[in-house]
Amino acid sequence: MKLLLVEDNIELARWIVNLLRLENFAVDSVPNGECADAVLTTQRYDVVVLDLRLPRMDGREVLARLRRRGDMVPVIMLTAHGSTDDKVDCFSTGADDYVVKPFDVRELVARIKALIRRQSGGMSSCLTCGDLQYISDTREFFHNDARLALRRREHTVLETLMLRQGKTVSKSMLMESVFSLDDEPSADAIDIYIHRLRKHLANSSAQIMTLRGLGYILRPKEVE
Repeated sequence: MKLLLVEDNIELARWIVNLLRLENFAVDSVPNGECADAVLTTQRYDVVVLDLRLPRMDGREVLARLRRRGDMVPVIMLTAHGSTDDKVDCFSTGADDYVVKPFDVRELVARIKALIRRQSGGMSSCLTCGDLQYISDTREFFHNDARLALRRREHTVLETLMLRQGKTVSKSMLMESVFSLDDEPSADAIDIYIHRLRKHLANSSAQIMTLRGLGYILRPKEVE
């Protein structure tokens, strides 16, 4: 899953990004409201973490523009005060949640996961494809009760396929999910991640199939 962090404090932003990546999130980070507004017109995210007070364009205006464009991506506002006025401003502008600074990153991660579940229409806490299990609360994969040890980008690819299980996922969608703004997107790299995942799933009844010219699909193997 891919997040956008909008935070002008460079040290704080670096700390949050590193911790979120340890949680297997793909993360883009921008330092001001103008950059955020520009990125949000071209990129798709699962959650936006948006500081309320930003240079060039404050968080309220970034959020207001986002909602005027009809983009309903879940947004968590970061506020330094947590006053009633700030909270009312956040929600009236269209925020889905807020976190008061300073915060424990575990709280931020928990709120992000809760927003993703809410956006997914109350997604089950355990998704299955054959004998492959995905626990949404921890975002872990299990096969025969053994946790799959996946690299971050492998995890992102398999998660994207699992959340769209039975549907074709284009290579461009996988590239968008995996690569951040600082990366050089590579279609060949997606092929490598798929190859590695197929090795992980070699003994599983879940399989990743290639639909030539269309993309990939995760579904259970057919019983012969």
